[in-house]
Amino acid sequence: MSDYAAFLAAKAAIDPPTGISAPDGLPAALSDFQAAIVPWALRRGRAALFAGTGLGKTLMELAWADAVARHTNRPVLILTPLAVAAQFVGEGDKFGIGVTRASQDSDVRGAGAYVTNYDKLARFDMDRLGGIVLDESSILKAFDGKTRHALIAGARRIAFRLAASATPAPNDFMELGNHAEFLGVMTHAEMLATFFIHDGGDTSKWRLKRHAEGEFWRWVASWAVMLTRPGDLGFTDGAYQLPPLRMHEHLVEVDGPQAGMATLFAMEARTLSERLAARRDSIVPRVDTAAALLSAHDRPAVAWCNLNAESEALARAIPGAVEVRGGDAEGRKEEVLGAFAAGQVRVLVTKPSICGFGMNWQHCHDTAFTGLNDSFEQLYQAVRRFWRFGQQHAVDAHLIAARTEGAVLANLKRKEADAARMQEAMVAAMAGFSTVGVSAAAREKAGYARRALALPSFLEAA
Repeated sequence: MSDYAAFLAAKAAIDPPTGISAPDGLPAALSDFQAAIVPWALRRGRAALFAGTGLGKTLMELAWADAVARHTNRPVLILTPLAVAAQFVGEGDKFGIGVTRASQDSDVRGAGAYVTNYDKLARFDMDRLGGIVLDESSILKAFDGKTRHALIAGARRIAFRLAASATPAPNDFMELGNHAEFLGVMTHAEMLATFFIHDGGDTSKWRLKRHAEGEFWRWVASWAVMLTRPGDLGFTDGAYQLPPLRMHEHLVEVDGPQAGMATLFAMEARTLSERLAARRDSIVPRVDTAAALLSAHDRPAVAWCNLNAESEALARAIPGAVEVRGGDAEGRKEEVLGAFAAGQVRVLVTKPSICGFGMNWQHCHDTAFTGLNDSFEQLYQAVRRFWRFGQQHAVDAHLIAARTEGAVLANLKRKEADAARMQEAMVAAMAGFSTVGVSAAAREKAGYARRALALPSFLEAA
């Protein structure tokens, strides 16, 4: 055993056994890999499920919540992004698992599974709960510190906890730290101190200690299962095959100088303020391009944007398009999103920050990004509303940017390539550890070794 492995082994402690040793009554609808993952998560008691889009996280979350509610005879609360709660109720009806919409604590009446939106968390008494589920749990990092800490502190008193998300951003170890702290495996600070070293250079980031990499992934695999397809866990992929994803780049021209730039001709933006100005100055040609692309057929489509002015212009330019904006009432958002999912609205206009998480839109395979920023995660999540297991068609995603916006498309392509390499490496690193037979998780914590106090000589003399 290496010195570092011995160091970790000396600090290891086993979490208290909070799980269900022999879970039963699980739905027959679970596929082979799902039927292995759910009992593992129930035995673990506090677990993370990092599964690619379309692998049935909703069904697994519902099965887990139902089993915990029956075991504890207490309510289990499922927290979801806005407008996703209705999908959970629909999935519960489909698979015969009872789940009730709840807007406040008074809606929780006895044992069972309940689902609500994250923004309603403060309305519930968490001490009543037998279990809690975070759907699209990567949203944790989007919360302000106060909200995130309140959620983690409130969940600390709940024995059963499940966090479910698509495979986390492979270059975002902080996201894994948030999950570990929510589950009570290790605090964020302990994770950094144990496995990482601070890069004091310009990046000011934490990086994984080279000699700790294997132990780090072994530790993650003790409380999380990670897969992009069933084959990652040794199961047959079968019907879990993705169709082609076709990314189309469109660079539009802008006549004249940008606002705030003392030049005779349109120049490529370099600073952040210049890039924002370039986006505002190019709204018309970008919207015209998106409208032409999405009006050329009568199939369902989503037009993504970042600015309110883009959203308004798209809704005017595309016949029958319906906007969903951040300021809309919750009821209207759910109504429009439900109508789009049901095929009653052909073109939806919205932002990734509003609908980029949790929605299942396999009925749609055409989308256009009228406004882009440097967030690869937003692009990744938005595309996977459509390009997910269960999609029957090739997905066409149109990325529209002004030539004056600078290297926005190049930056996104670079980040995509980096993320693909790191995700592949992450799944491969856990392949030997991420087994569904794990029954408990090792929690690393700093130990305390009692030592005799040696007094300085000048004190001894006194």
